[in-house]
Amino acid sequence: MKRRQVAKKENNDRWLLTYSDMITLLLIFFIVMYTLSSIDVKKFQALSTSLSKAMGAGGMVLDSPGPSVVPGISGTITEVAVNSGENSQLESIKKELEEYVKEANLQAKVSVTMEERGVVISFQEEVLFKLGSAELTPRAREIITKVGPVLETAPNYLRVEGHTDNLPIHTSQYPSNWELSAARANTVLKELLRNFNIHPQRLSSVAYGEYRPLVKNDSDVNRQTNRRVNIVILRSKFGGAEPGTLTIIEQ
Repeated sequence: MKRRQVAKKENNDRWLLTYSDMITLLLIFFIVMYTLSSIDVKKFQALSTSLSKAMGAGGMVLDSPGPSVVPGISGTITEVAVNSGENSQLESIKKELEEYVKEANLQAKVSVTMEERGVVISFQEEVLFKLGSAELTPRAREIITKVGPVLETAPNYLRVEGHTDNLPIHTSQYPSNWELSAARANTVLKELLRNFNIHPQRLSSVAYGEYRPLVKNDSDVNRQTNRRVNIVILRSKFGGAEPGTLTIIEQ
């Protein structure tokens, strides 16, 4: 008697393999998109390394440079992601500072601008100091008290810049405009250190004296414009040029 040939049972579960692969790819995609929206460079790099090892790419995933899909933008995905995230953060900081300036009715004396180097908060002299002085006024301390919390939360390096006009000054305390601009920048820096949890390594001050004017020093109004103190929230690419930046700052 001939045995009947038993038909092999069809494997109807093979679709699960394709489905699981698709779910895994979607999960990776959403993790990457979430990371791109964050400015935490360390987390992004850790994700890149983990995915590279998991997918057996030998460190190639998310790490190798190539042409950008956005015209005018090139470099690694990490760089683009960091720049995009930092731009969003700086725009948010700028908006928050602008809202305070508007609420305090300081638009005529305090400006907040976005420059290539970062967000620049510019205080005209009379907002912070009396003419020829480097001592903060009570109103100045109040203003810094409002601005400080925003600077405290930003991870970027902060630079305080002192500027004067070209009117000569020669006193026992300030022999020239160099000393006056340096004293004013240091006064603001110390006020930030004294009242806020800002790591000293993030702060620096610089004196420009009369040599970086915004406008010509040919009238009282223009000279008043040039007498100013700037607080610059530096972009990370400029902060990287600061000495000692290899040291990790712990907040």
